[in-house]
Amino acid sequence: MVLAPARWWHLADVQRLEADLFGPTAWSVETFWGELAAPGRTYLVALEGEEVLGYAGLAVSGADADVQTIGVARGAQGRGLGRRLLRALLTAARDAGATRVLLEVRADNAPAQALYASEGFEVLARRARYYQPGGIDALVLRARV
Repeated sequence: MVLAPARWWHLADVQRLEADLFGPTAWSVETFWGELAAPGRTYLVALEGEEVLGYAGLAVSGADADVQTIGVARGAQGRGLGRRLLRALLTAARDAGATRVLLEVRADNAPAQALYASEGFEVLARRARYYQPGGIDALVLRARV
């Protein structure tokens, strides 16, 4: 398994994975195109051969960085890939001069919350009914890097 910068030719696979993982709240391929083109962004893919098994994105603006997304294929979950992607984003944030990293996570996603807590993230706030459709709350988390 190798982590590599995301490129345009990965986006169709990334979006298919996104749709499988996040259903009606999934980003469109156009959203991913926009993210790749935006300044201050780092997007990574986890590859096994040519197969995309995971992806992650970060936006950095000065001292603040935001984890935009992390996704791992269902068949690859539980093998530490999400942690590898998150750590790579934290390194990218630090290398870009950020001192804080923020993210939102679904309040009903206990595995992701446990991962983030184990990597030093703390809960700052709760956003009621943030994820639509479904009206699922989001937890806003922060870590210092």
